[in-house]
Amino acid sequence: MNHDLAQLPLGVGPLRGLVVIDVTRVVAGPYCTMMLADLGATVIKIENPAEPDYVRTFPPFVQGTHGQASAFFAQYNRHKLGVSLDLKSEQGRALLRELVGKADLLVENFRPGTMARMGLDYETLKEANPRLIYVSISGFGQTGPNARRPAYDNSAQATGGLWSINGEKGKAPLRVGTIIGDLSASFYAAIAALAAVIDMRSTGQGQLVDVAQQDSVVTLTEHAVVNYTVDGIIGEPLGNDHPFVKPYGQYACRDGFVFFGAYTDKFWGEACRLFGEPELTADPEIATMAQRFDPEIYARRVQPIVQGWCGTRTKAELEAIAGDVIPLTPVKTIAEVVDDPHLKARDMFVPVEVDGAEVQAFGSPMKLSRTPVRAQGSAPGFGEHNEVVLKGWLGVGAADYDRYVAEGVV
Repeated sequence: MNHDLAQLPLGVGPLRGLVVIDVTRVVAGPYCTMMLADLGATVIKIENPAEPDYVRTFPPFVQGTHGQASAFFAQYNRHKLGVSLDLKSEQGRALLRELVGKADLLVENFRPGTMARMGLDYETLKEANPRLIYVSISGFGQTGPNARRPAYDNSAQATGGLWSINGEKGKAPLRVGTIIGDLSASFYAAIAALAAVIDMRSTGQGQLVDVAQQDSVVTLTEHAVVNYTVDGIIGEPLGNDHPFVKPYGQYACRDGFVFFGAYTDKFWGEACRLFGEPELTADPEIATMAQRFDPEIYARRVQPIVQGWCGTRTKAELEAIAGDVIPLTPVKTIAEVVDDPHLKARDMFVPVEVDGAEVQAFGSPMKLSRTPVRAQGSAPGFGEHNEVVLKGWLGVGAADYDRYVAEGVV
């Protein structure tokens, strides 16, 4: 990477010096580039002067220097440089091409065909920068009969099969309670982008990275695909039960719920001992894991035993009994998660600044010993780094820059 980076704030971490042009909105895309920024890449976020990333309008809000600022936006855009650029104008597109000529990656999440109509597709941009890694995140991918369909996270959950197997047994299926299609696509896009970077460093050639939300969701369906392809079983909602591992699920306690997963013979024996019923390990009907997996025996014998252990105790009492011995954990509320001393010890909640206000957001689960991830930082104000990037790094002259501002290009 032979960039003149003297004018750009550099990240700190293993990706220091990698320059990413971020032409994404909402979450599927911004989260990908934020992970790269956490790892030290310099990420330049491009927003339309007339239509900024609309998650800037999403709650919750904090009081910033210039009014209300979105904590939601801050959570997915820390460490980035903010540039406003109208890609609907010829001059705006020309400036983006110049930026791409000096960058390593471009990440976009427009509907397939949109970037091509603007002359900003991979086939066009690679002519100016053969080393360019061009990451496209979309609902259904860049190829296939459904490629140009509009999509949201729910579209991916629905068409990827995850929605159909989630929810309570015997009831209508439920979407997963988070934007897992957006998030998983961001994960895969980041992994694929870094693989392409490694290849580019040895070959000098970039490539197109095509990640679809639907594809990503399909890979999250665990056993459902092979259950169907091998045994013809069409997955259905199972609630909190595992299809065959038992006891392994949610149990009610005095102040909420816990997950109990002591299903192996070793863990089952430890559980019987911890809860004062060691004789159960020799019970001829439930002594082995295979017996406890039997649906009828589980429902008649095992489930009532475990529910009896849990029902008279609190989450804290059960967690204390389990300790480091058996897999038994409280089902925590978000408030309990944020207050969790273990998560705090692992720096999983960090301050992020947006428009002069500080919010607590989730940190990074990536822990590197020699080049630590820097998860805290600032999210850019709209167009905050226009002059740093366009005048300082790209070399746009003062007169041209003022003209672009007057014309609404930036």
